[in-house]
Amino acid sequence: MRIKLLVSYDGTSYCGWQVQPNAVTVQEKIEQAIFQVTGEKVRVTGSGRTDAGVHALGQVAHFDTNSSIPPEKFFLALNIHLPDDIKVIKSELAEPDFHATRDAVKKTYRYSTYVSQSILPLRDRYAVQVEKMPDIKKMKETALILLGEHDFKCMSASGGGAKTTVRTIYSIDIIEKDGQIDFYICGNGFLYNMVRIMVGTLLKVGSGKIKKEDVIKMLSTGKRSLGGKTLSAKGLTLMKVEY
Repeated sequence: MRIKLLVSYDGTSYCGWQVQPNAVTVQEKIEQAIFQVTGEKVRVTGSGRTDAGVHALGQVAHFDTNSSIPPEKFFLALNIHLPDDIKVIKSELAEPDFHATRDAVKKTYRYSTYVSQSILPLRDRYAVQVEKMPDIKKMKETALILLGEHDFKCMSASGGGAKTTVRTIYSIDIIEKDGQIDFYICGNGFLYNMVRIMVGTLLKVGSGKIKKEDVIKMLSTGKRSLGGKTLSAKGLTLMKVEY
């Protein structure tokens, strides 16, 4: 039978989702837990790869098993063997042809920043420091031009291996509260480092270093150099995957 998992993890101590030689990953830890529970060596397939240091609130994965454990109880058994920074929130029986990667139609990421002239230890693990409050209005206006289908080559890092750089962004919500600025970005898929570059570019607009017109030119020319820096992985969380 095929089991669908909803997984949450703090990615700080891991080299991303995907199993790698000589590196500790989230996928590896889950597969080890399944082996301890069932005695089966299985491959767990996630909705996509999160990079080193990236977190997840709603990662989705699936695996096949011959175990007699009820699907809805699997998460309890796995969590006994998982570390405190990786937990399965829910498990359920999936259709035999369900595929966590191929069937995903929307993903929502949150990128978190906080405004402070000094590092705030209780925020800094999951958010990136911004020393001065950016212009939220300018960032929201610029975000509108990123909506819809575009070639986002200019907002991807080399090494991603995507077959096409065209993606569709459905929504970008920028929420500021108590000095924390969260960027919620929903799309049909994301390129390597795309969200981190996109938010870095919006923050550069918000700081007045570039204008909305520069981002329009960035999209039309594909020039990465026109945008902002690639922000740290620690501010990025995979919030939700829709099927």
